[in-house]
Amino acid sequence: MSPARERAATRLALAPAATMRSRPPHAVQASPASVVPLQALLPQDLAARCGIDISDARRLVSQVHKHGRLPDKAPATIRRTALEAVRAFGYVPSLQVAERHESAIDPFVKYGFTAADGAFIETVRIPLEKTGRFSVCVSSQVGCALACAFCATGRMGLKRNLEAWEIVEQVRAVRAELPAGGRVHGVVFQGMGEPLANVDRVIAAIRVMGEAAALAIDQRNITVCTAGLPSGIRKLAAEVPHVRLGLSIGDARPERRRRVMPIDDSHSLDDVLIAAGEHAQKSGHSPMWAYTLLSNDNDGPDAAEALAARARAFAERWGVRPRLSLIPWNHVEGAPFARSTAAALEAFRAILRERGVGSIVRYSGGGDVAAACGQLAKRAATHAPRLESRDSRE
Repeated sequence: MSPARERAATRLALAPAATMRSRPPHAVQASPASVVPLQALLPQDLAARCGIDISDARRLVSQVHKHGRLPDKAPATIRRTALEAVRAFGYVPSLQVAERHESAIDPFVKYGFTAADGAFIETVRIPLEKTGRFSVCVSSQVGCALACAFCATGRMGLKRNLEAWEIVEQVRAVRAELPAGGRVHGVVFQGMGEPLANVDRVIAAIRVMGEAAALAIDQRNITVCTAGLPSGIRKLAAEVPHVRLGLSIGDARPERRRRVMPIDDSHSLDDVLIAAGEHAQKSGHSPMWAYTLLSNDNDGPDAAEALAARARAFAERWGVRPRLSLIPWNHVEGAPFARSTAAALEAFRAILRERGVGSIVRYSGGGDVAAACGQLAKRAATHAPRLESRDSRE
């Protein structure tokens, strides 16, 4: 595809499908017109823009991410003039915890945040194997324009992009509620939206997440998952090369993929995999291929053979094997699909093994509160009780 055609296709993908109806701000701090959200700034940026010492900037950034606010008075370690300069320059907006749903079947927690304009953002806290370690699945947009048929968010249309601070704040807010001794070990951009359709803000957020004075998350533990925007994949590799890449494959057969993932009309899987190969060479990370299994649709022998052939060809060309993650489809209301049977899943994996392609089956937790892969679309929990918001507790 020519660069001009790719840019045109990407602009089409970014076009909002609908305008979200505004709702009351629910006491969320409104954005002052003349100041800047501080959650999206690195210490060096804050120091340069406010004319303060870098040591003061680091300590103030730490205050913002630890407490969700600036200190009322300058502590002994921060110059009063520095605090005054930063207070005049920026502010610390917030996302209100409007909903919190704890799964009754596993330790997943889904958060629903409300922004000042009424936008609703869903985020998932994911427990890791080591006790006290968590990953956070963040959203990058309100809704999504790509309309993948098996995904609830894709049925919403795109409302708007999230700002960098709104992406960062999801992680900070979840971290603030962790049990004593808990910490956020990683972040996965697999919530609402296509991250690479909002790539500049996503990269800005990643840089803050990896900053020692801010969230201090190793960028090698951050994964950006995409339906396939080649220019965004290349930009990710160029600007934050330590970050890992995830690709939603959908189906390895072009005509079938196009049916469930309309983005394939603009960016073919061939083009996407070339960009992914370039990313792997630059980053040193094998890409994760996410394959959502749909009963009697993409879980048969032909589909498995096609996927195995793609994986082998990728490894031969780029010298790295993709990490294949099979995801049994999670129910989305109104979608014309069913979950693959356990027998179909095992038969699919057997064909992959016979062709020398390894795979894992991803556990998607929180299904009872619509927190599992593909289910984020502002749907209230049906089986778990709604808990009172604790966002005012500091």
